[in-house]
Amino acid sequence: MRAFILTKYKTALHEADVPEPVVGDYDVLVRVQAAGLNQLDEKIRVGEFKRILPYKLPRVLGHDLAGTVICVGTKVRNFKPGDEVYGRPGTDHIGTFAERIAVPEADLAIKPASITMDEAGSLPLVALTAWQALVEIGRVQPGQKVLIHAGAGGVGTIAIQLAKHLGAEVATTASAANADFVRSLGADHMIDYRSEDFEQRLGDFDFVLDSLGGENLEKSLRILKRGGTVVGISGPPTPEFAHRAGLNAVLRLAITALSSKIRKQAKRIGVSYQFLFMRASGDQLRDITALIDSGAIRPVVGRVFPFEETIQGLESLANGGIRGKAVISNP
Repeated sequence: MRAFILTKYKTALHEADVPEPVVGDYDVLVRVQAAGLNQLDEKIRVGEFKRILPYKLPRVLGHDLAGTVICVGTKVRNFKPGDEVYGRPGTDHIGTFAERIAVPEADLAIKPASITMDEAGSLPLVALTAWQALVEIGRVQPGQKVLIHAGAGGVGTIAIQLAKHLGAEVATTASAANADFVRSLGADHMIDYRSEDFEQRLGDFDFVLDSLGGENLEKSLRILKRGGTVVGISGPPTPEFAHRAGLNAVLRLAITALSSKIRKQAKRIGVSYQFLFMRASGDQLRDITALIDSGAIRPVVGRVFPFEETIQGLESLANGGIRGKAVISNP
């Protein structure tokens, strides 16, 4: 089976012939017809997450998929051969840059009927990230003020639409060239990150979704009202994350120190910082499917690469400039 694997950190992926997936009792074997390209894949490739995601190399990368069920394990109850599905395989089961993959039943959902396979393949990781940030952690309510950073990116395009669906007043940061685009997604306020300082324009916000970290994260704390929340998806990780991930004592101590500064800043001004490393969830994808098929959320696919160009597709993420998501297509 053809797949694109990582054999050494900080080197390019390469195509290889790998064994066919082993289908467990609770697994679904899927022919991958579309696979989203994510910054997470690139961060794994360069070794940025090797301490908290200690994968044994070589490893097939890829965190999003849409495709057709080939066969199912003996204890699978919700899927059958021929079903069109989409999902984000759990951390231990990644590998969607391949012709086929075995995915736990719990990580999959039936593909939304109203969108294409490529659009479905773009969604799972970013849509689950937006859902877990805004709905689970933020508990965003109608009338609240929400800031979504990098609104033209993969997570941002979905998060703006979800926040608007939840009834929030939505601000976002983007380039001037994307101003009309992010407004079309539902943004009420657009800050040009190249020429404006969002901290000078915004204040008294209830929630911020930060995908950039560093100084941007520190500024995001300062625009919140007391009791507000920043969810960071670029880090730094928190002790709570380390505990949930089951990391060893040494790593837990390192992560505690790494996030100490930002957590102290948040506590001092009466706000909250939480790190989100999204988890796979077929149940949440079913909720997201309903929003997609109702028209509340639309996927944004900025570029499609053929399967043979998976390496170039992943490299394209470093250049930026893609609205929404880039996708690998293997119809």
